[in-house]
Amino acid sequence: MSFDKEKKQNIISDYKLHETDTGSPEVQIALLTERINSLSEHFKFHKNDHHSRRGLLKLISQRRRLLDYLKDTNKGRYENLIGRLGLRK
Repeated sequence: MSFDKEKKQNIISDYKLHETDTGSPEVQIALLTERINSLSEHFKFHKNDHHSRRGLLKLISQRRRLLDYLKDTNKGRYENLIGRLGLRK
């Protein structure tokens, strides 16, 4: 359920904070969101794929932890990011 190198580079370039940034919380959350969205599409056709569903839940938990960290450290960056990604909170 991963995405190709070009798509990953596009996401990184959209959310990076500086030229060499590949691991900031914004980039990590954007990459996780893309993986979560692709897995959600997968479950529309494969409803009984419980092994992948466990992986999806782990990804969601990881994204939640990163969002909580970003919210605690920099509220403005957090609000900007969830607005750009279209997340609920």
